[in-house]
Amino acid sequence: MTPVQIQPHPTHPAPAHPTAADAVDTAPQVCDDMTVEVALSVMAGARTGHVLVCDNDGLCTGLVTRAQLTTVRESSTYTDRLQLRDLPGDGGPLTSATALTTGRAALVLA
Repeated sequence: MTPVQIQPHPTHPAPAHPTAADAVDTAPQVCDDMTVEVALSVMAGARTGHVLVCDNDGLCTGLVTRAQLTTVRESSTYTDRLQLRDLPGDGGPLTSATALTTGRAALVLA
């Protein structure tokens, strides 16, 4: 008979549905002049599915997901010079009514 491996339970289980605050706290911040391709590379390197987009003043202006960027990259209008600031705001994973303060900047998504 094979012995049974018992896995310890985490002391603080992860929430069933990540919140907007969780996304903000764990997302790498990138500048809005970054290209779509580079942002996808940052996500791959950070092993995350989203990044916070910040303007030149360091204020977070949006959150984009890997799925959103992949869709943009696969569109017929994509060029390798397309920057994150050029992406249309569609509300993304957070709604336009969402306003969060992260200690780093105020985040208001359009």
